[in-house]
Parts: sequence; structure tokens; C-alpha cells
Amino acid sequence: MSAALAQLPRQLLSLVAVLVLLAVVATTTPPAAAADGAVVVEQLRLRVPAEQRQAWLQAERGSWGPFLARQDGFLGRELFWDPARQEAVLLIRWASRAQWQAIPTAQLQEVQEHFERIARQATGTSEGNPFPLVYEGELEPQ
Repeated sequence: MSAALAQLPRQLLSLVAVLVLLAVVATTTPPAAAADGAVVVEQLRLRVPAEQRQAWLQAERGSWGPFLARQDGFLGRELFWDPARQEAVLLIRWASRAQWQAIPTAQLQEVQEHFERIARQATGTSEGNPFPLVYEGELEPQ
């Protein structure tokens, strides 16, 4: 009987580990694409010098991150930095192109202005956009 009781904590621990793994998979798996179209990925490249990477990330966290999280159809985004090109690469996943394009231009401009204000403050720049857009495109997952 004591051998069976000794196995119980190990079995319980295994069960808890499986439940945690299932919870992680459930919360990180993106929802299915909207019925009106396939998932689309917005691709952006910004000029970000190495010494200003943290300022760029601060500006992203204070502006685009919270804004995008509130948008219908937003599935997530990934931020990368290319040291060879001194560029940031952003991949932003949308449930459909229609949901992505439905965001009013005025709202996008407002968030971009907020991003630039944070970026200027973080970099000590007095005007303009410290992290200008180099490329804007659209990708379709295969």
C-alpha cells in the first residue's frame, strides 16, 4: 500500500504538468481565420540603429502594442531586429485583411504620432520620426 501512495504524488505531478501544457497550448493557439478571408500578415521594416533599440521597443510598448491588442481581428505580432541592416522587422497577424483594413486612418495616424512622441523623448530627438518606415508589405501564410 505504501508503494502505491508513493506513486500518487508522481502521478498527480504528471497530471498537473499535462494540464498546464494544455492550458499553454490553448492560450497561445491563434483563433481560426475569419470566414471572410484567410489570415494575413502585415510586414513592416523600420530603420532602428543598434544604440536606439531599447528606445524603439519602449515606443512600441507605449503605443502600438496596446492599440493593436484592442483591435478586432488582431491575432498577435512579433518584433525582430536585424543587426546587419540596423532595422526592426514587425510581423503583425490579422484574422482577415478586411479586419486589418477596417481600422480608421485617423486612429492609425493618432497612434503613429503617439509612437513618434515617445520615440523622440526616448532618443532625445526634437522632431520627426526617429524610426522611419523602410518597407511595408503583406504576406499570406501557406
